[in-house]
Amino acid sequence: MPNQALSDLIVFLEKTAADVKRLEAEAEILIQSEGQIAFQTKVEDKAEILAALGEKAWRLTERIEGELSNEIARKLEQFSMSASAALRIGSVFFMTALLYPEDHKPGEPNDLEVLIQDLKGKV
Repeated sequence: MPNQALSDLIVFLEKTAADVKRLEAEAEILIQSEGQIAFQTKVEDKAEILAALGEKAWRLTERIEGELSNEIARKLEQFSMSASAALRIGSVFFMTALLYPEDHKPGEPNDLEVLIQDLKGKV
């Protein structure tokens, strides 16, 4: 059943990644039409989703056997800690940059999407 546990986690992470992408797209539209405060609200929503990611995925992650469970939990906790820090300091730039490495190019997957792709290879 380990593959089912991993598949369930992947589905959850894909939904989360889709929510993040949707919020980012909405933020881009709002910065043009309604300004900085509307934009900030959307990137804060993104950061809140990511801040809760480790905890929300915990039950799914702990069903995965072996070291893979620990690796996934560590990665998700990194995402959560970065998002929590961005919210704590109130940095819109930091919130916008969550999940994106410094050398990210448009059209490339973000770090959560890369993790999902890696996990799909392990199912």
